[in-house]
Amino acid sequence: MIDIRNVSKWYGSFQVLTDCTTSIQKGEVVVVCGPSGSGKSTLIKTVNALEPFQKGDIIVNGVSIADPKTDLPKLRSHVGMVFQHFELFPHLSVTENLTLAQIKVLGRSKDEALKRGLKMLDRVGLMAHKDKFPGQLSGGQQQRVAIARALSMDPIVMLFDEPTSALDPEMVGEVLDVMVQLAHEGMTMMCVTHEMGFARKVSHRVIFMDQGKIIEDCNKEEFFGNPEARAPRAKDFLSKILNH
Repeated sequence: MIDIRNVSKWYGSFQVLTDCTTSIQKGEVVVVCGPSGSGKSTLIKTVNALEPFQKGDIIVNGVSIADPKTDLPKLRSHVGMVFQHFELFPHLSVTENLTLAQIKVLGRSKDEALKRGLKMLDRVGLMAHKDKFPGQLSGGQQQRVAIARALSMDPIVMLFDEPTSALDPEMVGEVLDVMVQLAHEGMTMMCVTHEMGFARKVSHRVIFMDQGKIIEDCNKEEFFGNPEARAPRAKDFLSKILNH
């Protein structure tokens, strides 16, 4: 579903990604973790071309992002993205937030978009809030609306960029519950997250990054169950989180 091949990226002379290579199969849930500044968010944003890269290629469902002929808006319409800070339109109601992209990007009728949007809103347990504005919702509710909005576009893959890190601790669970449900339903997911409980529970694989490189790429049993066999930086990371 996603094939990342030797991707490197620079900001000026500073290299933020170095020869990153991995692939994600259909229905697989892959968690990307690592210390702050390791390039996790940058990597996930290259997958739907929100961040350009200078070397390598990324193939999403058979379409090359590096190919200048690729229609990037069309590609992005198939790749759901959920950000750290929700990115809902504050001046639009929840329903309008759910239908706008469906109408503008997918060309759906208003009725069709509304039906799909409300179905996804119900799926994340927020149907009662359909006429509210984002500012009237808690952070956890806003993030669940953002997930419903992404799902309304019928994505083939979902990307999550630290979806719980801006939330109060009490609200983290409600967002993770929706993500767990999606994973169980077979959605292909790539998640940058610090929630190691989620990683242990739902992921198939864990990618560990440090200083712009993929240091570890293994199944979750290996990653969490055998820390001694990990690279020194990953081992150090695990020793700090597994003790708590």
